Amino acid sequence: MSRRTARDLRSESRMAVLRAFFTLRTATRQELSQHTGLSVATVSTLVKEFLSAGVVQIEAMVSTGVGRPLELLRLDPGRGYLVGVDVAETYVETTVFDLSLEPLGTVSVPLDEHLNSPQYVVDGIRLAVHGVLALASIEASSVVGVGVSLPGQVQPDLGVSVFAPNWDWHDVRIKDLLTDDLGMHVHVDNPLKAITVAELWFGAGREHRDLAIVNLGTGVGSGFALNGELVRGVSNNAGEWGHTLLVFEGRLCRCGRRGCVEAYVGVGGLMATLAEIQPAHPALRITQQKPFVDAVQSGLVSGDGAMVELVDRTARYLAASLGDLVNMINPEHVVLTGWTVARLGDWLIPLVREKIQPAALASSLAVLTISASALSSSTVALGMSTLTLEHFLAAVGLPSSAGTTGSGTVAG
Repeated sequence: MSRRTARDLRSESRMAVLRAFFTLRTATRQELSQHTGLSVATVSTLVKEFLSAGVVQIEAMVSTGVGRPLELLRLDPGRGYLVGVDVAETYVETTVFDLSLEPLGTVSVPLDEHLNSPQYVVDGIRLAVHGVLALASIEASSVVGVGVSLPGQVQPDLGVSVFAPNWDWHDVRIKDLLTDDLGMHVHVDNPLKAITVAELWFGAGREHRDLAIVNLGTGVGSGFALNGELVRGVSNNAGEWGHTLLVFEGRLCRCGRRGCVEAYVGVGGLMATLAEIQPAHPALRITQQKPFVDAVQSGLVSGDGAMVELVDRTARYLAASLGDLVNMINPEHVVLTGWTVARLGDWLIPLVREKIQPAALASSLAVLTISASALSSSTVALGMSTLTLEHFLAAVGLPSSAGTTGSGTVAG
């Protein structure tokens, strides 16, 4: 383990103050000190840096009746804009944020899940980015960074999509392609890292320091936060829980292995399970994944027995695989998220809570809670904008190690 330096500690303190601003919105130096546990002197030094960089502004002067008035501080939303981009196999969704991470508009562009060339995906991202800027009446020159989440294995420090199984991508230098196409600073990462950061800063992480984030959709993955810090692993692959073994010599997974969790609880897995339950079910004639999940939801509402059995089996698969995850990292809280959870969570989550009992150690379950994410549907975009904000701070001389890989230098 590398020894932590004074620079590391200072970077962590900067990010603690920044996170405090997102929680408190406006605060004096004394309130920031109380919230972060840092000394007033340390906070004052960091605030001076933020003010110099134009990241923080003085909102008002507050009189206490004793001594000099106190400065009420806030992040300066007009310092620039951030664009968070959630790229999945079936869509590109972009949200533009001001520097206080308030959303200003969202645009979604559909992708044909059967087309997968890098240029096709880049074209979709460009349409979505320029579309959301036009919607919010923001000039491209005012954007300080674009954070792009891509499915599969991503190395943010190199800007490379190492492997995207559904697209058959291998070592695509996606950041360079996007930077050339957009003409903006670009940062790329994996969606589970983005979701975990969003939960840490704005969601369950405000109450829990040890989290497992589980995303269900076309793909399946997880993100971990231990002791309040994002876990990346050596090559940014920590959390590839969707490609751990659930059934020995089971269904063929998109990654080429057999029996992976994703092959049973991803949308393709749901389709395969329904085919086992009722091979002639009308929903199996639906080839697009989101309409298929919509049909599952409609069937549950109407009491379709095949759909009820589908969700029961899926909950059993999910609970068994979550039990392994809980036994490995012993989290305090599991957050279920993703568009499958948004549609099926009301039925799925209660069943998972019930079925996980025999799958995990009793002492781990005693301290565990499971819930759906309380964040908005643009969680990935929010997390990517947060990560991109860290890179922006590095660019203006406020480097941060929190959540980043490599040297922490600005993307682009």
